[in-house]
Amino acid sequence: HAVAGWFREYTDPVVKVSIVPRGMAALGYAQSLPQERYLYTKEALVDRMVMTMGGRVAEEIIFGQITTGAQNDLEKITKMAYAMVVDYGMSEEIGYVSFNLSGQRDQPQFNKPFSDDLARRIDLEVKRIIDDVRVQTRELLDERADDMERLAQALLEKEVLNENDLKEVLGPRPYQRPEHEVGVTAEGEPVNLPPGPASPTSEGDGLATDTPR
Repeated sequence: HAVAGWFREYTDPVVKVSIVPRGMAALGYAQSLPQERYLYTKEALVDRMVMTMGGRVAEEIIFGQITTGAQNDLEKITKMAYAMVVDYGMSEEIGYVSFNLSGQRDQPQFNKPFSDDLARRIDLEVKRIIDDVRVQTRELLDERADDMERLAQALLEKEVLNENDLKEVLGPRPYQRPEHEVGVTAEGEPVNLPPGPASPTSEGDGLATDTPR
């Protein structure tokens, strides 16, 4: 997760990585600082999916087999892919449509707002998006195999790495936070937001989100 997120343009900056288990839910985690953002481009969503896919693809590369550990990651990726297709109109195959199904994915649909044929096409498009994300993730991690190995060795030595440690191991992040992020007002008009807060490096900042491994 950390390596994939570090080298993708639109992912939230990774500020901490740990191999210390957090209960049964996570055997380690990559912590990212959420950017002040209300709108996401298609490219940004794909980058976030690539980062989320990192753990499963790393299992394939390093161990040659997969485990159940990526279940939560795959669930997030699947929901995001469906949202791109049926909510955000981000699929050329399906078109500029929105059925506003976010938050209703786990609820029974008694009045399906599209035909069985369109449902089949949606499923195929979602699979295509996820397959493409997997290919992009595999290409990135194959290219960054040495970085994964250095990061693994650093984690075995220190167990927890902060942002400065990550810069020493992986080098400067190639994509920096833009000067201004784009958001929307309550009326839906675009506005410019000031740069977000500095990246925290301590456990108690409360600003970061976790991607479990």
